[in-house]
Formats: sequence, C-alpha cells, structure tokens
Amino acid sequence: MPSTILSCAVTGSAPTPEKCPAVPVTPKEIAESAIDAAKAGAAIVHIHVRDPETKTPSMDPALYREVTERIRDNGIDVIINLTTGPGARFIPHADDPSRASDDSTVCTPERRVVHIEEMSPEICSLDVATMNFNQHVFLNHPDHLAVMADRARAAGSKPELEVFDTGHIVLAKKMIADGLIDAPPYFQFCLGISYAAEANVESMKLMRDMLPEGAVWSAFGISRFQFPMVAAAVLLGGNARVGLEDNIYIEKGVLAPSNAALIEKAGKIVHMLGGSVASVTEARERLGLSG
Repeated sequence: MPSTILSCAVTGSAPTPEKCPAVPVTPKEIAESAIDAAKAGAAIVHIHVRDPETKTPSMDPALYREVTERIRDNGIDVIINLTTGPGARFIPHADDPSRASDDSTVCTPERRVVHIEEMSPEICSLDVATMNFNQHVFLNHPDHLAVMADRARAAGSKPELEVFDTGHIVLAKKMIADGLIDAPPYFQFCLGISYAAEANVESMKLMRDMLPEGAVWSAFGISRFQFPMVAAAVLLGGNARVGLEDNIYIEKGVLAPSNAALIEKAGKIVHMLGGSVASVTEARERLGLSG
C-alpha cells in the first residue's frame, strides 16, 4: 500500500464561519490553521480567502499574498495549493436568462489566476467542471480552462484537476492529450456535491478506473461522508483530503475544533488500515513538483 498524501482544505467559500467557530477567516487565521494542519500531517494545504469584515469569499490578490507569505515565512515545509475556483458562479437574470444576475461572479479566466501568477504556488486547483451547483451554475468553459492551465504552467504551478463527475474526467483527459497538463496529472475527486457524483465507493472506483495511466489521484467527501471517503481512498490506492471547507464536524454532532484535528483523525484512519501518511518530500516526488 503506497503512503497516503493528506491534503487539508482550510476554509473554502461556503457560509461555514457562522456555523463553526473553528473556520478561519482572516489571512492570519487561515495561515495559522494551515500551518497547524501541516504540523498534524497535511502535505498539502488548499487555500481560499475571505473578506475579513464580511467573512464572505474573496478574490482579492492581497489576501492571497498575505496568507501565502505568512505560511512561507513560518518556515513550515508544506505544499501550498491556491484555488482558482472563484469567478465561475453564474446565475441567470430573472428577466433575461441570457444575462447574469447581480449575484453572479463570472469573470475572465485571466482574472481568476492573477494570484497564481503573482505567488507561484506549487499547486493550484483547476475545476474541470461545468455543472449545476445548488441553485447556481458552476461555469468553466473549456477555452477558459485552457487559458488558466497555460498561465498556471508559466507561473510554475501544477494544476490539481478537480472533477465532480465522470464527464469531467473525460474533459481532463482531452486537456492532457492536448498538452495542456504536464505528467503526472493530479486529480481530485470531489464527491457528494449537489447534482454530481455521490460520495460512495462505487463512484470513487468508477472515477479511479477512468484515469489515464500514471495519474495521481485524491478524493474527498463532504459533510458526514468525509471520513468514510478517506478510508475508501486509502483502500483503493489513492490519497485523501479533509478540512473545514468540506466538513465542520469531527464526529456526529460534534463540531471540529480545528483543521489540525481533522487531519489527525484522517491520519489515524490511514494507520488503522495499515498505511502510512506521506511526507511533504514524498508528496513532491509523486506529484512531480520541484519544491
């Protein structure tokens, strides 16, 4: 059994700060939570940022800069993964569905990777998915994905190919065939999201079996499926992600005290199944990162 790379999704963009006091909001809180998760065993920390005043999702490059610099200045060895997901929310206008509503956030692909080009993280997420997501459309046009992948490569960042269903893997494989993604490709299975693949072993195995040869993969399940999907990923030979972005409970009815606690529990599951947690060095080697 290969060692398991653990990734921590630190804060995300859902309205979770109102539900769980452990969800970090300010750049200082996000960086400190990421550092603690790394100390607990996370080889990768996946970063979104929030407006410190409103606690809502933000695309402000200055916030990404502060979080990234705080993590790097701490001296902790961890792989930073900055999201490029924001900027893809489309809600049709009530009077004219061909126009976006005021609540939409759709913007140019260039705008979505400004912080990647500035901070050059080792990894950046790339959502290879257009889908219904709750009551909005998560819009990622293939041409936009090509622009973002090209700019990420120029910035020295490896795309983490976030896929929510089987068709997304087909598109990702097309991008790989077109030379947009360098080997080895790194996939993240996002399971249990509304109107996408369910968080179960059958979905995970099907998606794993569709991957191109040599791909590295990880998976997560949201909410109560978080830890069962850790176990499934380990047994199916993959890697796993946990974190307050995806789940705010450490056990049924008990709010998680921190991201580090979620990583620690995931690590225990890995060890109970006879596996081991990958070091940052191991993760870099398997993902083809230069460090």
